[in-house]
Amino acid sequence: MIVIDHQIVKWEELAKKVSNKEETNIIKLMTSFNEKYEYLTLEQLKFELLFRRNTMRAARELNKSGAKFTTFTYAFCNKKYWNRLSNGGFLIRPDVDPSTAILDILKNGKLYAFECSTAVAIVLYIAFLYSIGSERFNVLFSGLYLMDWQFDEDLPLYQKYGDDFIPGDVLHFNNPDFDPKQPHWRAENVIYFGDDEYFGHGIGIRGASTIINFLNKKRKPAPKNSAYLMRIITRPHYLTMSGTM
Repeated sequence: MIVIDHQIVKWEELAKKVSNKEETNIIKLMTSFNEKYEYLTLEQLKFELLFRRNTMRAARELNKSGAKFTTFTYAFCNKKYWNRLSNGGFLIRPDVDPSTAILDILKNGKLYAFECSTAVAIVLYIAFLYSIGSERFNVLFSGLYLMDWQFDEDLPLYQKYGDDFIPGDVLHFNNPDFDPKQPHWRAENVIYFGDDEYFGHGIGIRGASTIINFLNKKRKPAPKNSAYLMRIITRPHYLTMSGTM
């Protein structure tokens, strides 16, 4: 359910206040869950809806960018905008605007390779850029660093357990019997689109069964456990971030 200023609001009422079909579908889904999604103002909800929509947009664009999947050891980036560090992370060059550098990953994807957790970070940073504009983004992320789950404090994340999957969420497939020779397939971090569609870097936009079948092919000999979709949801702290606009 959606609660604004301590009042439960029906999706029919909210649908009149958004014009985008994706956002309308998200509202309808959120109001169908028993989970409470609480906001002080309608504007805070609208920011979350915008960010979720932009997350899916960024994931689709990254999927088409030509950026490759690899491990931290073999990660590479466009040296015009980023310095590759010894741990496989990318640190923005001091003479470059963060908005230009992050969008270059979409523009020149073939010059980049990284694993799935960095891909999630890239998607969320691009979604934030789309949501607040380049001028504000450049101020917030002047020292932008892309590496695994290390996020700037201005893009706070939290995790929760549950089944209330909402388009734009970051979800996780676990592969408990992964092949030790391919430890990078111990899990796959994905962006959820709804209707059994997930974007996983290195796998593409696929249904859950396809992702599970893929991961099951990356298991050790004589495996006992199938890969599966976890009940862990990772989300940006939208309420905090809405104050950056």
